[in-house]
Amino acid sequence: MNAISKMGRDMNRRWLVLAVVSSALLLIVIDMTVLYTALPRLTAGLGASQSQKLWIVNAYSLTVAGLLPASGALGDRFGSRRMFLSGLIVFGLASLLAAFAPVPQVLIAGRVALAIGAAMMMPATLAIIRHTFEDDDERSFAIGVWAAVASGGAAFGPILGGFLLEFFWWGSVFLINVPIVLAAFVAGFLVVGRHEGEGNHPFSLIGSVQIMIGLVATTLAMKEFAKPEPSLPMAIAAAAVGAGFIALFIRGQRRSAHPMLDLKVFANPAFSSAVIAALIAAAALMGLSLAMTQRFQLVLGMSPLEAGLQLLPLPLASFVAGPITGRFIGRVGSGRLLPGGMIAIALGVGIYMMAVHSLPVQIAALALVGAGVGITMTTASAAILHNAPKESAGTAASIEEVSYELGGTMGVTIFGSILAAVYTRSYVAPVAGDVGPSAQGIDEALHHAASAAPTAARQLMGAAGAAFDSSFMAVLGVALALLALGAAAVIVMQRTAGPK
Repeated sequence: MNAISKMGRDMNRRWLVLAVVSSALLLIVIDMTVLYTALPRLTAGLGASQSQKLWIVNAYSLTVAGLLPASGALGDRFGSRRMFLSGLIVFGLASLLAAFAPVPQVLIAGRVALAIGAAMMMPATLAIIRHTFEDDDERSFAIGVWAAVASGGAAFGPILGGFLLEFFWWGSVFLINVPIVLAAFVAGFLVVGRHEGEGNHPFSLIGSVQIMIGLVATTLAMKEFAKPEPSLPMAIAAAAVGAGFIALFIRGQRRSAHPMLDLKVFANPAFSSAVIAALIAAAALMGLSLAMTQRFQLVLGMSPLEAGLQLLPLPLASFVAGPITGRFIGRVGSGRLLPGGMIAIALGVGIYMMAVHSLPVQIAALALVGAGVGITMTTASAAILHNAPKESAGTAASIEEVSYELGGTMGVTIFGSILAAVYTRSYVAPVAGDVGPSAQGIDEALHHAASAAPTAARQLMGAAGAAFDSSFMAVLGVALALLALGAAAVIVMQRTAGPK
């Protein structure tokens, strides 16, 4: 009887651990997108310049991407529990700093501090799951929950931001983190097992700095290319710096007898195909979310909260699909589920293209996209963890999360650039004489329409809306092609890997 009771307590503790790390992960991913709705009011409240506005947004993702590899390696060396709890403390204090920032510079510093805490926690959450769940089926289900939160949680950021701004000041989007952090810290301290890590796990300060500079510069280059009027010299210089430092890191790791990141793991097709799938799924998710939320607000005239709610079928379907996928990975195999998830996303995008003006079909299509994202991210996360040594769980988790971060940035860059380019080519200025100069973007069209005569304003917004719809359809078409090619590549790589 005592043995049965102990088994029940252990099982309850495992699921409590999952709840704790999932709540922390939800905070991290929401913080990536919550400013989508809060930024206009925040900018006005602080009097932030255009440059400061960009850094308020970009400081978080740049810092997270740069610190993830070092954070994963340190978690393997000193223990994922210690990194997780320390990250919670940093995240909570940074939330207070950001919420009550009196000037834009302090808010930017707060966003950097938030990113440091997030980077400490992210690999640790997945590594804790790897160490807590010994049973393969239970672990796959837990990874499914983790992936559902990671992929679906970001879509709740704009919804939460819109809701809070209906009733509170802009700082509430950061202050809401504090009570959740406190509860997660207490629960984590009590229930997360004391995995102390491997004291001799390789860690290279030089390598960490190299990969940090490489990833930050690469991310910065992609963000610069995504701007409506990018500085090509800056973008090219950042890309060159990024590529150079990543090359230095790879060379150093290959020459090291005890590398921080064993690059041989990428020779495993099951591992590398999972990384590629995560990258493409994240690119599709973030790029499509950007294009859709802009269309909902700028063309259809929805409020930020209404636009967020319009996207709700996507994260809800992802939340459902993730854990279910975890249950079936062992039976079906990643070789089928990875391309299957990507094909589901592509089908959802294709259906949305054919019925872009039918709300019921849109809901079904978004749900299919969300389910595909949940399937893909869950399977990719499980494949990455299962094909890496247990003692390197944090490092493997950081690879998965870097692919998610870079994929999201690539999606915003690629699809944002397509939106701008096709809009400019498609826009046909109306004949009305009092409309002002030709609009180079739908934001500019809205600005001109606000001061134009009613007839001219209607003509201008009609032309701008038609041009944006053309660019939106181009984005959907490119996303469909990218997902189809990615699924084909994953199928080929998985066949090389053999059944999994």
